[in-house]
Amino acid sequence: MELSSSSTFLYNKLKAADPFFLLAGPNVIESEDHVMRMAGHIKAIASRVGLPLVFKSSFDKANRTSSKSFRGPGMEQGLKILEKVKLAHDIPIITDVHESSQCEAVGKVADIIQIPAFLCRQTDLLVAAAKTGKIVNIKKGQFCAPTVMVNSAEKVRLAGNENVMVCERGTMFGYYDLIVDPRNLEWMRKAKCPVVADITHSLQQPAGRQLEGGGIASGGFRELIPCIARTAVAVGVDGIFMEVHDDPLSAPVDGPTQWPLRNLEELLQELVAIADVADAEKRIIPVDCCSF
Repeated sequence: MELSSSSTFLYNKLKAADPFFLLAGPNVIESEDHVMRMAGHIKAIASRVGLPLVFKSSFDKANRTSSKSFRGPGMEQGLKILEKVKLAHDIPIITDVHESSQCEAVGKVADIIQIPAFLCRQTDLLVAAAKTGKIVNIKKGQFCAPTVMVNSAEKVRLAGNENVMVCERGTMFGYYDLIVDPRNLEWMRKAKCPVVADITHSLQQPAGRQLEGGGIASGGFRELIPCIARTAVAVGVDGIFMEVHDDPLSAPVDGPTQWPLRNLEELLQELVAIADVADAEKRIIPVDCCSF
């Protein structure tokens, strides 16, 4: 397996992003027309704000709370749509895989292959993603300590792929809630790769929403997305992951934690301003514990 020059070029571009890069898009492919429109709007906003963008959407949400929930168009049709988005808007693509057998096909379209949080320790999946030669973004499991990501990233490297990044997306706090521990954003740097903060999934309430007529779904705290985002950029993350929708109240998946498209530019401008002031990654304060 050889790393493609385009993957290494993109990886280095994202690592060098100042103040951070952006992974953003709707949670799932609802239709070709919808992701095309969303990609165009988000690219224009990211360009105005000055952030490198990788467009995100999923072809299959395999870990939905209910088997009756919308999952997406599936891999074959979904990859065709993502490839059209990539070519039409000239933007790199990130999408997730759930099985090792999906990696080869996904790697022919996606620039970044994302490993879902529930699967962050699955060695065979990590190795299969690594062997595509594409960048691998590993989401930290809600049940994992940040140090677990050191081993997960190393599995990708040992498979011959140095282009790996890790992503914080919250930690389980009881049965129906997640919390974001900002210390993780620092501790995950022990993985020796870019650290990304998922500022939308981290505000989920897994299986915490009762549906009319019975059943359950995931809820969330959309109004707190700016709070988590401000914290992450002040700490000094390399990238921000966020799901964005033009009509989040009607989104078929994770509506409660998708950020409104109409408010995206305002939030990103604020985050850039905070990051520029904090400059946290570059400004290390030496700790001197000697008697004063």
